[in-house]
Amino acid sequence: MISVALIDDHVLLRNGLAGMLRESGYQVLFEADDGNEVASKVKASGPPDVALLDINMKHMNGYDTATWFKQNCPETKVLALSMYDDEENIIKMLKNGARGYILKDSHPTELKAAIEAVVTKGFYYSEMVTGRLMRSIIESGEEKDEQANLTGREIEFLKLAASELTYKEIAEQMNLSHRTIDGYRDDLFEKLNIKSRVGLVLYAIRNGIVKV
Repeated sequence: MISVALIDDHVLLRNGLAGMLRESGYQVLFEADDGNEVASKVKASGPPDVALLDINMKHMNGYDTATWFKQNCPETKVLALSMYDDEENIIKMLKNGARGYILKDSHPTELKAAIEAVVTKGFYYSEMVTGRLMRSIIESGEEKDEQANLTGREIEFLKLAASELTYKEIAEQMNLSHRTIDGYRDDLFEKLNIKSRVGLVLYAIRNGIVKV
């Protein structure tokens, strides 16, 4: 039986999820309002197989809690469960150790599929996250891809793309026009067979261009 921890400060939502998971055959190992409660809960009950983790929480947010699991319970697979579908939050959670990302308005069957995937495969990806690159970051022992003969300016752009800067701000930082930055992005999409900024960031992490 897969054990799951629910870390979310929305009590009604959390209780509903707990009931659904129990009915689906999962063990709800513990529930917590935020990351501050996690250490004591893990000490009392042991680490869960999967931690369903909200991002916005009052005292210790999802980013820091994901990092805590990565450092203290690396065997636990963190699955971000959030209302946010923007690149910034997805990228930040993945960089902090989440093995997958799912929206709170997803169908219960997708949530169950995500839990099964992070347990059996070590990761879960959807249309929001490029599957090939998600897998490349998480799986250990896999050789890195060659960096596709990237130029120095393309590598500089990738590093900035992995930050919280907008494309306009990246253009200003590189002293280039917005159109030129769009050209770098589109060229890298084609060269690396990637379709989104999330994909670019994951590629950069995997190939050591950006350190996690």
